[in-house]
Amino acid sequence: MSIKLIDCTLRDGGYYNDWDFRQELVTDYLQAMVALDVDFVEIGFRFLENVGFKGGYAFSTDDFIQSIGIPIALRDKIGVMVNGSDLLPKDISQETFDFQQKVLNKLFKNKVDSPVTLVRIACHVHEFSKCLSAATWLKDKGYLVGFNLIQISNCTESEIKQLAELANQYSIDVLYFADSMGSLDAEQTKKIIRALKQSWTGELGIHAHDNMGQAINNTLQAVKEGVAWVDSTVTGMGRGPGNAQTEYLVLALSEHKPKANPTQLFELIRKHFKTLQAQYGWGTNPYYYLAGKFSIHPTFVQEMMADNRFSDEDIIAVIDQLKIEGGKKFNLNTLDAARHFYVGEPRGSWNPIDLIKGRDVLILGAGAGVATHQKAIEAYIKHNKPFVMALNTQSIIAKELIDVRVACHPVRLLADCHEHLQLVQPLITPASMLPVNVKKMLAGKELLDYGIEIKEGIFDFHEHFCTLPTSLVAGYALAIASCGRANRILLAGFDGYGADDARRKEMDGMLKYYAHSLSVRPIISITPTRYEITTQSIYAMPSSL
Repeated sequence: MSIKLIDCTLRDGGYYNDWDFRQELVTDYLQAMVALDVDFVEIGFRFLENVGFKGGYAFSTDDFIQSIGIPIALRDKIGVMVNGSDLLPKDISQETFDFQQKVLNKLFKNKVDSPVTLVRIACHVHEFSKCLSAATWLKDKGYLVGFNLIQISNCTESEIKQLAELANQYSIDVLYFADSMGSLDAEQTKKIIRALKQSWTGELGIHAHDNMGQAINNTLQAVKEGVAWVDSTVTGMGRGPGNAQTEYLVLALSEHKPKANPTQLFELIRKHFKTLQAQYGWGTNPYYYLAGKFSIHPTFVQEMMADNRFSDEDIIAVIDQLKIEGGKKFNLNTLDAARHFYVGEPRGSWNPIDLIKGRDVLILGAGAGVATHQKAIEAYIKHNKPFVMALNTQSIIAKELIDVRVACHPVRLLADCHEHLQLVQPLITPASMLPVNVKKMLAGKELLDYGIEIKEGIFDFHEHFCTLPTSLVAGYALAIASCGRANRILLAGFDGYGADDARRKEMDGMLKYYAHSLSVRPIISITPTRYEITTQSIYAMPSSL
């Protein structure tokens, strides 16, 4: 059996460096791929939306690909990947087929005019049927077409067979399944392949993740079962813990790839990828292992490890909770996190107006500005008696000066439950909407129950709950202060992030939605901030020192 090896380092590895690879690395990488005799190099994604800075390998336009110096030996071996979600309209009233045709016409020329040979579409199981018509369009344009099924391990054997039957109705060159959670072992891999083969008559492929250190073993098991297409990345560079490592897979498949010479690959790793790996830290570790074991999305771990607010204890606490509540469906930084975390319709039992009406509200964030200007902030609180709300477990300011704590972000709540029990202030949180296990973890804590609902593009507040565009605790605190009819809202410790940081964009977006909501209160930052809000100095305020 002929094995086709796709190296997707520049595509999957881009999750760590925003697809912004240096040309020197790429030149050396492409030469190493020639020496390895790979069948395809998946050069990158073709993202539809241009939001925030991403390097050229996020969009992989024809012009960009032609500019990077593709070796002659790889000219017919270049692939790109499209996310299935980009082929589906956000507006459910919009006709899917028409929308899809417009997107594809925007992303692709005829094959004869493009350096791309292979197009793979990655889609979740629930997106699959609606994305399949793209295969016909791409085949008509002259491309090889693959589909990567995401999170197929969640499906029953019957459901897998149905997916395969559906795929058989379209001109697909290879049907891939991705071990999205890195949770499969060899036996489970075998079962999925055999279920697919009951209905699918074409070639199969596997994209293995390495959460539990099984990516190579699962790939080799798949080859034994007749899978002809396999994926890998150099040093495993890829989302979360990464993928099957190219350097190991080519050695393991040497009988299938007798022309592969790994010498240049080893030099590539020594020269470029060891430094990158030390910088970004991909590769399996105990946290990824646990995420794989309990089918928790690896992005949880990746995001927490990259955020210094999360200690080792925090990460373990989150994983312990997610293995109970389930962590398959939502990503740390998306709206889905809150939608799947909160239970039932938005509701609460506490009205902020009881404590806040007519008072200034001071919200304490986690930025360094609180510690830097601690004495001035504490003096201001003592003299002016604002209602003080501390976000999450921020504890720089003297505890007797803090009236309440506020927490709503799903992952932050999971990590901080035990610490909240040690803090003396009441906790404002959507108590009646929390999962049962989280409620048990907060047993004995005084909770002020103010509900929350997450809807994109909406910032609104009501007597007992609010509707927000994001689950950011800062937005939740603004809604509470506004619902309580605060005189004005003062912020300290909202330092902000760099202009290209996704957290900066999320906060700025939330503040804009707040500014257009009804009954907004004036917001003033009294410590330095990068956010687009009015700023005044704490040192010019009455009796701040």
